[in-house]
Amino acid sequence: MSGYCIKAPGHEIHAHYHNEQYGFPLTTEHELFERLCLEIFQAGLSWEIVLKKRPRMVKAFDKFNVNKVAAYKGADIKRLLADEGIIRNRLKVQAIIENAKRLIAMRDVYKDKALKGFSAFLSYHHPLTKTEWVKLFKKHFKFTGGEIVGEFLMSIGYLPGSHAENCPVYKRLKKEYDVPWRNAEKKGFKYK
Repeated sequence: MSGYCIKAPGHEIHAHYHNEQYGFPLTTEHELFERLCLEIFQAGLSWEIVLKKRPRMVKAFDKFNVNKVAAYKGADIKRLLADEGIIRNRLKVQAIIENAKRLIAMRDVYKDKALKGFSAFLSYHHPLTKTEWVKLFKKHFKFTGGEIVGEFLMSIGYLPGSHAENCPVYKRLKKEYDVPWRNAEKKGFKYK
């Protein structure tokens, strides 16, 4: 998605996400869950719509607190589908609630000294090719096709491609951050 590096800088909506979030490593459960949910919401829509609606979605989904979202019932679904400030798609909303439940179940399965749950799941399986990640996500989550999984993993630093090599953000990530895909490449892993 290196074309994003041409469009985003200086853009009213995209600049902050491109310069400060896209491709940057995340480890906390709510940050990872939020990013996955945003990618699910983006399916069939523009990323700009998602970014514009993001503040309202964060509020509507209790800051993407996994425990709270997993406990949503019919009344919550009805509330969300009536909220004009978010992306209202029943299948996406139901998938997000189900994915929160699955993340809770992961907490007991995937854990190590520093990580647990979603973060430990990603760390445990890393590195994988995009194709392998997609198969894994389809096994563990709902509404996670190739584009969603690929963009999610690029956006959190688990797959390469978020920035063009000549992008200043790419250079900053390379110099200042512990990016999982770069670490894997340094150890000889090939993503293609």
